[in-house]
Amino acid sequence: MERVVAVVPEAGLHARPAATFVETANRYDAEITVAPAEDGDPVDARSMLAVTSLGVGHDDRVRLVAEGDDAEAALDALEAVLSTPEAGEDGGDGGNGGNRGDGESG
Repeated sequence: MERVVAVVPEAGLHARPAATFVETANRYDAEITVAPAEDGDPVDARSMLAVTSLGVGHDDRVRLVAEGDDAEAALDALEAVLSTPEAGEDGGDGGNGGNRGDGESG
């Protein structure tokens, strides 16, 4: 099973987003690899060193491949990690705790 996903976090698959990605991959009982979508060798999605060595940046597309009982759930979770901006980088409108002007007062 395979899925191609665009990387949303500004830092790409480096540092904190990569740590979250690897931590998520390790929750599932599936063989999971990740590679640049257009060209590149797949690496073990459970290895921080391997994932960061890909050099995947913001808006790059990656190919996720998973095999095993949890494959679909793993792909769903990893896609969510890759498709979600990090806290504070949601387009510059304040991020966490910002006033959305929707009537809530405090």
